[in-house]
Amino acid sequence: MEKHLVKHFYIFRHGECPLNRTGHIQGQTFNGKLTEHGRRQAQNVGMILKDKKIEVIISSPMERAMQTAKIVREYLGEISILVDKRITEVNMGVVEGMHISCAEKMYSETYKKWRSGKLKDLMTAFKNGESKADVRKRIFEVLEYYANNTEYLNIAISTHGIAISQILQYFGMIKRDIPNGSILLLKYFEHRWKYEGFIDSKI
Repeated sequence: MEKHLVKHFYIFRHGECPLNRTGHIQGQTFNGKLTEHGRRQAQNVGMILKDKKIEVIISSPMERAMQTAKIVREYLGEISILVDKRITEVNMGVVEGMHISCAEKMYSETYKKWRSGKLKDLMTAFKNGESKADVRKRIFEVLEYYANNTEYLNIAISTHGIAISQILQYFGMIKRDIPNGSILLLKYFEHRWKYEGFIDSKI
């Protein structure tokens, strides 16, 4: 008989970086490091996760996610950080680097659909960019792989806001903006995902 074990996925957004503070769209083009506040947010993630028996950290290759993962690991012991480009930031195409207000003016219809949270708008993408559906597909490829093809029971994932918002939308919840340093807990048991909520104090 196949033995089913509960797996825990602690999925956190990287700490603040400079363009988060100024309101510019980073996407995959801008690979900035954490601000001092962002480092403190990463430390807070580490403190929250230190007693969770984390066995591995999976990280986006973006500098802000990797830096967050390394700070978090300082609280978890000698565990590996594995890089997976499928959990990288969404490619925002032509609006990368723009201030949000500028993107909203220049691409008003696309921006409205991008922000709507409606299922019918999941395929919306800026020119040369990805849709939220694209991001959801690749993040769940990673989750399903580590759930079904590894022996890890407690996994941390250092990723980005859109990835986390798409996990939430999979469960029927719409939250457009995910605070830096937020930690979402999912459980996986008998081939099913269960939403456990956020375990930090920001949500």
